[in-house]
Amino acid sequence: MGKTHLIHAIGRALIDNHGALRLVYTSGERFMNEMIHCIRTDRMAAFHQHYRTADALLIDDIHSLAGKERTQEEFFHTFNELYDHQKQIVISSDQMPKNTPGLVERLRSRFEWGLMVDVQPPDLETKMAILDKKAEMEGIRLPEDVRIYIATKTKSSVRELEGAWTKLLAYSSVTNIPINLPMAQQALKQLLPGPERRITIDAVVRAVAERYNLQPSQLKQKTNAHEIARPRQVAMYICKELTPASLPEIGRHFGGKHHTTVLHSIRKVEELRQSDPDLNRLIHSVSDSFN
Repeated sequence: MGKTHLIHAIGRALIDNHGALRLVYTSGERFMNEMIHCIRTDRMAAFHQHYRTADALLIDDIHSLAGKERTQEEFFHTFNELYDHQKQIVISSDQMPKNTPGLVERLRSRFEWGLMVDVQPPDLETKMAILDKKAEMEGIRLPEDVRIYIATKTKSSVRELEGAWTKLLAYSSVTNIPINLPMAQQALKQLLPGPERRITIDAVVRAVAERYNLQPSQLKQKTNAHEIARPRQVAMYICKELTPASLPEIGRHFGGKHHTTVLHSIRKVEELRQSDPDLNRLIHSVSDSFN
């Protein structure tokens, strides 16, 4: 989406316009690793001095702190120190605070104090403009139908678009074939995604049941036994995350549960994910199996 590019641009603008500012840029993972190293080497005072005296703190991929309670506690105090002294804090994440599992509530609320900007994938016109610019830089004439084909087929990010462009150039150079639509379709058939796969409730039920060594039918039984109820709650949660099904639809697939029961299950799993790394890993494992 270009989040890192934007946060770097903010940093460059601050340096260019306010050269005397003490600016600190890091990533969520680096923040955590530095904290761990300083704890081990008894250098937390230096760690605090580095981060809590910044005029502007820019942190990329803050979502990587989710589920890491000690690191979140440290960042909470760092945030408060900077905020109380009216310093600037800029963070990026792959999702909104309210949708970040494993994020403690006091950090979630503080992140929501500031201006939140939803960065969306580039639209079709923007992608075509990017391709035109790249073709111009390479001195290549890009046929209109090829430009539309690549811009339409790339869905996820600018990186995917650039990857398709790089492969197209390489294929043309190696085969000595001019760029045209049939050639582009041949060159990019392995790179560009095929038809979107529709994830069903039954597929989620099977995947969750397998992780818990259960039969899919057991998750639909009318029982509140813990060994069934918790996997069923997890399955309902993942169904809501990965499928377009409504709460009543999900309830019908799990033995005719009322939609309020489904909603309770979803909220319960969201709460548990904040303190249970094993549950987080299981949910990520099930979600990744559909990619």
